[in-house]
Amino acid sequence: MLQQALSGVQRRTRTGYALPVLLALGLVIGLLTVRQYGESWDELQFFKYADRALQSYFSWPTTGTIPLTGNTYDNYGPAFVMFAALGAQLLRAIIPWSISDLRHLVYFLTYLAGIWAFFTFSKRWLARGAALGATLLFAAQPLFWGHAFISPKDVPFLTLFLLSLEFGFRMADSVQPVSLEHLGPAAKKTLLVLTALWLASVFGLFAATNLIHAWLDGVVRAAAAGETNIISLVASDVRTAAPEVYIQKYFVLFLHVRTVFFILSILLLGWLYHRRVPATFRFLSSILPAAIFLGITTSIRVLGPFAGLIVIGYALWKSGRKILPALVTYGLLTLVVMYLTWPYLWPDPVGHFIESVRVMSEYPWRGEVLFNGTMYSSTDIPRSYLPLLLGLQLTEPVWFLFAAGLAATVYGSLKKRMESRILLTLTLIWFILPLLGFVVTRSPLYDNFRQVIFILPPVFMMAGVVFEQVKRPVLQAVLIGLLVLPGIVDGVRLHPYEYIYYNRFIGGVAGADRRFELDYWGTSYREAADWLNGIAPANTTIWVEGPAHLLQLYARPDLKIYSTYEADRADHYDYVVATSRYNLDRTSYSGAKILHVIERDGAVLTAIKQP
Repeated sequence: MLQQALSGVQRRTRTGYALPVLLALGLVIGLLTVRQYGESWDELQFFKYADRALQSYFSWPTTGTIPLTGNTYDNYGPAFVMFAALGAQLLRAIIPWSISDLRHLVYFLTYLAGIWAFFTFSKRWLARGAALGATLLFAAQPLFWGHAFISPKDVPFLTLFLLSLEFGFRMADSVQPVSLEHLGPAAKKTLLVLTALWLASVFGLFAATNLIHAWLDGVVRAAAAGETNIISLVASDVRTAAPEVYIQKYFVLFLHVRTVFFILSILLLGWLYHRRVPATFRFLSSILPAAIFLGITTSIRVLGPFAGLIVIGYALWKSGRKILPALVTYGLLTLVVMYLTWPYLWPDPVGHFIESVRVMSEYPWRGEVLFNGTMYSSTDIPRSYLPLLLGLQLTEPVWFLFAAGLAATVYGSLKKRMESRILLTLTLIWFILPLLGFVVTRSPLYDNFRQVIFILPPVFMMAGVVFEQVKRPVLQAVLIGLLVLPGIVDGVRLHPYEYIYYNRFIGGVAGADRRFELDYWGTSYREAADWLNGIAPANTTIWVEGPAHLLQLYARPDLKIYSTYEADRADHYDYVVATSRYNLDRTSYSGAKILHVIERDGAVLTAIKQP
């Protein structure tokens, strides 16, 4: 008995070091390889948007305006790209790399945080060894690993979604209700009334920002036209100055007064609660991390509140009605964090958020999607789109493990095992129902299924259920190693284009070539630039199809690059660079001599030609 107990402790100790070792190894690999990944097609626009969002923190308090893009980028939450922009600038002080490579490093560090969150969350329902196996299978997916370096939205959203769930469940497990029963009736009533007034006034002032601006516009213009009102009484030259001057002046004054009121009122209310209900701050400290992560998650993508709904469902199941005050506080703090990290919401919080939900749910991407050899509009993809790609872009063992794990979990639920019931419910709510929703509604999707990878963690947790059935640690380790190995091997073989991965069910990347999207983000243009840098004479002229800025980023300064985005054209081009997306490598200068191709498994990603 004692020997068995000691053996169990030793196993737990060994597995206890496994995740830190895994993360450390991942960090080393990431640092050694991050500069081999090219920038992705959309990153330039995202970080222009990030710069404008960061400028808002200076322009809003001084002019009452925010820089707008005038397109759908306004409807993206900028929380992560702002963080990546600032993080890359800080890293630049100690690492002499390009700003693009440093941003990619920030992405990858975020992915490592997601691996930690996945493991920690999985341990709630799985034994440590099984959770570690599920984490290894999750982390070794070439599709995820490749996106981890080049995606400013999808992998960060996956990570923040996982962090929102982990800390949200921690909140539900640990928060203690705050009782006001020790207060006298008068003190209790006063505190509740003050809290209600504070909530109504603060949220009213913020939600009505657009209405207040419209009111100021009306009264200033009325005063300028000769009407006697509060503005004409305090501004003697309102009839001679441009109305816009006073509209901006008084709106900025409103913003400053509102800020002062918010800070002073929250300090006063906090002081009252500290004196009367000392447990309040312990209550808030158990909620704040969960609210911060959920607020940031929502400020990355409008689907973020879905994580909050899962947390709320778990909290109500666990604690019932007594947790309602904590959940209300959780929701309010989440709104505050979302508002603070999403400048586009500031002028009209309610209206702009509803607009963002509408725009993002019907995203107007005008490109075409290559699926099974046919081009489709993103709004007209077949219902087989998502199921087929899920079957082809995760490693071969995943869906067999999922099916076996799901069967074992259903059996455990019938046996009334609580962990099995919770994991089954999570899988239903987090993966199966959203998947059915995307399929049935034919939600607009493009670039394969990168937008919905956040629904996939339960698939890998179900794989962990299978690992849990193997009781002997050595056999469990061997099984995990054998099932994880294919993803590692294929990832190494495809590097640095792991994100184009297709499994052996379709014949790998070669089988997917010209039938499904491969290098849809044009990251191979970095390798094309490196090749041209080595062989092109000085002042060479180059025609680039598609995202020319991706080649320009890495090309020598003397190389003269032209593209369809340029107003001017050269009389002659020494080289042509064309991506295989949309078959541009075949149709652009079709008679030109092919000098070099960037390919994997015989599938061309980029061709370099000489006209």
